[in-house]
Amino acid sequence: MRVDLFDFDLPEDRIALRPAEPREAARLLVVGDDGPFHDRAMRDFPDLLRPGDALVVNDTRVIPARLDGVRVRGEAVARIEATLHKRESDDSWRAFVRPAKKLNVGERIRFGETSESTACLLAALDAEVIEKGEGGEVLLRFAFAGPALDEAIARLGRMPLPPYIAHRRAGDAADARDYQTIFADESGAVAAPTAGLHFTPDLIARAKAAGARLHRVTLHVGAGTFLPVKADDTADHRMHAEWGRVDAAVADALNETRARGGRIVAVGTTSLRILESATDEAGRVAPFAGDTSIFITPGYRFRAVDALLTNFHLPRSTLFMLVSAFAGLERMRAAYAHAVAQGYRFYSYGDACWLER
Repeated sequence: MRVDLFDFDLPEDRIALRPAEPREAARLLVVGDDGPFHDRAMRDFPDLLRPGDALVVNDTRVIPARLDGVRVRGEAVARIEATLHKRESDDSWRAFVRPAKKLNVGERIRFGETSESTACLLAALDAEVIEKGEGGEVLLRFAFAGPALDEAIARLGRMPLPPYIAHRRAGDAADARDYQTIFADESGAVAAPTAGLHFTPDLIARAKAAGARLHRVTLHVGAGTFLPVKADDTADHRMHAEWGRVDAAVADALNETRARGGRIVAVGTTSLRILESATDEAGRVAPFAGDTSIFITPGYRFRAVDALLTNFHLPRSTLFMLVSAFAGLERMRAAYAHAVAQGYRFYSYGDACWLER
């Protein structure tokens, strides 16, 4: 499909720079399978659930994946910013770096320092450029591995706020709390599964009281989720792989839910993508652990998910393509136009919408 079909106008003042307080005070646009749109709030979310529904959340935890450092070549010192996006081994990560054009394979970057004169071996983290890809992507091999590397990244890294927030304000201590869901447990994401940001313990308790059962899956969200689709046609876009897992017990519970006539409700596009990756053509969910680069556009036949809670996404993004596949392109264009007109807040710290397939 033509990528420009997924474009829309969004005033800059609709982009949320901070989350709603409390989290469940965020607005909720209910987009059913037909009829008018309904303006509600996240605190009303349990009213949309039915007894026997399976509520599936992503338990990935965001790591401080943005690293600042220097590359030294003779007398020349260049500052480097890297955003880790996918772990490849105990000592290597794929990352997007800036500037990348003059960075060569075999060169070393020292993270944790901003100039060679202040370099301290005890405070720094060295990495070698092993490969260069497109769009500023490189493969970095670090001097540390395993838990030692994790500790160094946690010590030196910054929370990787999305570019549409980071370009308008500096990150601060509040983001370490705000840009993490209450389900966060499995470290590895470099972007938050943002639909989960709306949940509080009280909201979860009321969802369970409504008869829903909570299940956890993992998808380590990569920075590729924010990359623009530069191709003119969706067929020419390449998705970055992300690692995910669906445990056997969860797969069995979701199959039982479907057998009883219950719905599978995904909290966020990340939960939806890992579930669709783990489900066969007959609609049966199987245990899964590995990479997925699933790219969902209109025409895709959904196999696992019946309803979706998600935030509002960027124009021409793979996520707006996904929700258009789920609920219909024209209906989603109309829903987003309604949201803009009614003052909904967009993107990671913004409001939410409920979609039925």
